[in-house]
Amino acid sequence: MARVSSLYALGFLLLILSTLSCTTEPDAARDHLVFRYNEHSNVSSLDPAFARNPANIWPTNQLFNGLVQLDDALNVQPDIAASWTYNDSTYTYSFKLRKDVYFHEDEAFGPQRTRSVVAADFVYSFNRLIDPKIASPGRWVMNPVEEVKAVNDSTLTIKLKEAFPPFLGMLGMRYFSVVPKEAIARYQNDFRKHPIGTGPFAFKLWEENVKLVLRKNPIYFETDEHGEKLPYLEAVAITFLPDKQSEFLQFVQGKLDMVNSLDNSYKDEILTADGKLRAKYQSEVKLLKSPFLNTEYLGLFLGDTTSILQYKSLRQAINYGFDRQKMITYLRNGVGIPAEHGFIPQGLPGYNDSIGYSYNPQKALELLKQYKKESGDSQPRISIGTNSQYLDLCEYIQRELEKIGISVAIEVLTPATLRQLKSSGELDIFRASWIADYPDAENYLSLFYSKNFTPNGPNYTHFKNATFDSIYQVALNVSDIAERKLLYKQLDAIVMQEAPVVPLYYDMALRFVSKDVEGLGINPQNFLVLKRVKKSKNSN
Repeated sequence: MARVSSLYALGFLLLILSTLSCTTEPDAARDHLVFRYNEHSNVSSLDPAFARNPANIWPTNQLFNGLVQLDDALNVQPDIAASWTYNDSTYTYSFKLRKDVYFHEDEAFGPQRTRSVVAADFVYSFNRLIDPKIASPGRWVMNPVEEVKAVNDSTLTIKLKEAFPPFLGMLGMRYFSVVPKEAIARYQNDFRKHPIGTGPFAFKLWEENVKLVLRKNPIYFETDEHGEKLPYLEAVAITFLPDKQSEFLQFVQGKLDMVNSLDNSYKDEILTADGKLRAKYQSEVKLLKSPFLNTEYLGLFLGDTTSILQYKSLRQAINYGFDRQKMITYLRNGVGIPAEHGFIPQGLPGYNDSIGYSYNPQKALELLKQYKKESGDSQPRISIGTNSQYLDLCEYIQRELEKIGISVAIEVLTPATLRQLKSSGELDIFRASWIADYPDAENYLSLFYSKNFTPNGPNYTHFKNATFDSIYQVALNVSDIAERKLLYKQLDAIVMQEAPVVPLYYDMALRFVSKDVEGLGINPQNFLVLKRVKKSKNSN
């Protein structure tokens, strides 16, 4: 009750403040042309070379385009590239570019204010990613690339070092956006807060940690199926309230058009225990759901040869020792899919529903007995590192494992410290997530390839298996997705058998959206695409 009272008090205060500052609100007559959302994690850069997290990716997705784009089903679709071919003997893609794509108008281009995009712009943009002076966190996306070449203004070729089937889908990442060299030369480091792209919206203003405004790009090249120019909206307005309770209250008051994801502070207020909208919100709010390419898991560090985690029987006992379905139902209001079928999440070719671990306390006890016999350790003790956001999940696992005889300590760390200790191998067990960088299961399986041991790659567990490595290398040379899918299933089966991880759940992308909003989809990578969004005129 105290929490509810504080929520209403905060809501009343916000209402007063908004009334006093009404001049900062969009004009009511044009509010249906503005889409408003809050980003509680601050945007650090609007330069696509630094689009490393959702907070940066969402606005840059409105400002920039690449060669290809992904639809809501994660199919590769044309963007600035109208078409392409692939030569599998030379590992070379050849892209034919549209000729009607122009950069946002800006004084960086001189009196003409803009110019069309040509193939040389992509050569410049891609090479910029690997420039050590830029220090882009996305430079790794260029690892498969041997050469990028402009054959002429409308033809671009990308030659790979070797076969890498996921590469075409990778080109949909914001890192591969096209940027103009004139704007980089003019704004240099300030390009992060004065971005010039080709997207449906152009940069207007940014008061860091306060608000960010994007305006409709009047020369955008895409149209809808009726020939009407996109985007439909006039502007996108982004606020930066750090508190998720305040964000939710702003949404309930009609001051935001969408809230992304579910937070513990309001999950019981808006959702029933089985993940449905409560009745009082159903007339005003739409709930959009999609499987999200994110596997939440516990990683077991295997780099310490003296650790009790070297015993596979113990690792398997942990996997069998708690009920993932109950965890999702009671701790996440049914939002999420229990990860009972491997590390590759639902929605990707390679997901294997014939492997994995479901709750089996009897099996867990048998494996624990086997571990004690093998190790001579009669009282196994483990420690889990987590941040406060996932403490409730870890405490649930702690209680369940202690029922079968595994003592569990929990170490609560700041997110930054957790990342650091996970990367340096200083945590026996760590809670982690893996959100797909690109829509191919190879992205998940790369966490278990021995050449990817941290800090050289994402193999945080230091798992090493010769059979896995051999099949992984074969899969990289298979272009046929059906054949590659079978190899991916074999690889995931090896991971589950050896149990270097404890999959918890496959996440769901959730959006609570005002009923006044039309055309906003949702997709397994949780990209925000606003170019086809409309709002009805009766918005508050």
